[in-house]
Amino acid sequence: MSSNTRTPAAVPRSRRALLRTAVAGTAAAGAGLALGAALPASAAPRDADTESAGRVTTPAQALRRLAAGNQRWRTQRQEHPHESAYLRRRLVEGQQPFAVVLGCVDSRVPPELVFDQGLGNLLTVRSAGEVLDEAVLGSIAYGVLELRVPLVLVLAHQSCGAVAAAVHADETGEPLPAHIRYLADQIRPSIDHGQQGDARVDATINAHVREVRRRLAAEPDLAGKVAAGELAVVAARYELRDQQVRTLS
Repeated sequence: MSSNTRTPAAVPRSRRALLRTAVAGTAAAGAGLALGAALPASAAPRDADTESAGRVTTPAQALRRLAAGNQRWRTQRQEHPHESAYLRRRLVEGQQPFAVVLGCVDSRVPPELVFDQGLGNLLTVRSAGEVLDEAVLGSIAYGVLELRVPLVLVLAHQSCGAVAAAVHADETGEPLPAHIRYLADQIRPSIDHGQQGDARVDATINAHVREVRRRLAAEPDLAGKVAAGELAVVAARYELRDQQVRTLS
């Protein structure tokens, strides 16, 4: 069985080898799906493991799969796919995630739960307030360029503490600890000064995730794929009250 890790032909061989070695060296850090045809019945995966067996190659397909998973989550009909012993053995061969999700570190919004996905489905990158830095950008680029993921979803959420801290610091001038100040500085340009109180925080959450989406779509490594229709970068927001994810235009 061959590896499912996909690599663009244009990437230099030495860099491909380095990346593969780094990923493989983390004790089966690769996660993906490669179903064999002639397996004993006792080794066959349960239904929840076959749900996402179909190859996802377009942004629209990836969005539909995320939407279906979120529907299961918020109606408490989770399938918890891709967790079986069978699937875990298959994942050793490589990974083929269908989406990159850049989300906040907030403990109430874990992407694999919010979208009812399992091992090998999502390449998840998390930073407070979805703030971009070189590590975040490099992680996203890895998913798009090396694994050919067709969708990057930037996931904000209701009541984001990082955004609230940035708004509060902007309003009061109170100093923040150095590393938290970095987060606030990245969020500050998106603060909606046309709103007041909680409405300002809420509006800033939306403005900031749209700005992150804009910046990602304009990244040189990603922009060409976006223009060719091979990649979509989408802004979305998770509501804590009803657990629904809604895309933002």
